[in-house]
Amino acid sequence: MCSTEETPAANTCPRKILEYMEGFLISKTVFTACELGVFEVLLGAERPLSAEEISQAVGASLDGTQRLLAACTGLQLLNTHQDNGRVLYSNTEQASVYLTRSSPSSLFHSIQYSSRTIYLCWHYLIDAVREGRNQYEKAFGVTSEDLFQALYRSDEEMMTFMQLMDSIWNICGRDVVTAFDLSPFTVICDLGGCSGALAKQFTSAYPECAVMIFDLPKVVRMSREHFVSEADQRISFCQGDFFKDPLPEADLYILARILHDWTDEHCIELLSRVHKACKPGGAVLLVEALLHEDGTGPLTVQLYSLNMLVQTEGRERSAAQYAALLTSAGFTDIQHRLTGKIYDAVLGHKKT
Repeated sequence: MCSTEETPAANTCPRKILEYMEGFLISKTVFTACELGVFEVLLGAERPLSAEEISQAVGASLDGTQRLLAACTGLQLLNTHQDNGRVLYSNTEQASVYLTRSSPSSLFHSIQYSSRTIYLCWHYLIDAVREGRNQYEKAFGVTSEDLFQALYRSDEEMMTFMQLMDSIWNICGRDVVTAFDLSPFTVICDLGGCSGALAKQFTSAYPECAVMIFDLPKVVRMSREHFVSEADQRISFCQGDFFKDPLPEADLYILARILHDWTDEHCIELLSRVHKACKPGGAVLLVEALLHEDGTGPLTVQLYSLNMLVQTEGRERSAAQYAALLTSAGFTDIQHRLTGKIYDAVLGHKKT
């Protein structure tokens, strides 16, 4: 929309604003290509394909497919090849690694959740800002009085969310579990452990530890059926609601992407329950995306905090804000480590 020539008009063109205005076009292009299976088709073909071949394979119109492939090429997700006047397409390395279902590092399910859930909630961002509460009722017609009843409003939605968590910890999990030396803690309880992906990262990094996943009964059922196999012998389960039911005794408790769902009052309530159950000399590990102390960034975390407004009752916080919550619950010697990736680690200890 702006001239690339060095003219006074070009110098005053609001490029950054235009990029922001049109950012959703990029998201929906990636969402659509993934959900149609474009990257999967190209991976399976093991050779470059024409737009005609891809459109037939994904069951889409040729014209629409050509435009989608052109956009994905512009986004550097696809490579183009010339063959006797025909244009052929293949995946870039990043597309094969992160945008195909079959890849161990796949973000496909995260993208699917963003497209089908988060994107719809963000349609009501203006209402969330005005009202100061999440928008599940407007987006999906379900009450949000019980947050996880809304989040897990169907088995399909719960499965997609669990697959999302699986993909995140497959990429970021190793960094957060090794940010501190946690080898002294051998009995670990992963509160809200969901699919068990982070528990697997712990048992891989610390061969002497055993991890108990504590989560809602329906989440435990789904995890046992689809995510944690009998081969994961050092991972066990306990069913319950961590606000209502007794917590298992452990040396270390993990709260990964949990506290950002809740108000400060609920966070202190949960952390106090953890402190009471924790063995003397034990600890709690928080895994969250940390804001800068002055609130100026990172931009990704600032946007995540808006997403917490739209989807939950919580917010993203700084390391000092999490330290204050931990202190209020009785934890001491609180430290944090930045991983350089999306999620960071905060560790608090219980006195011996």
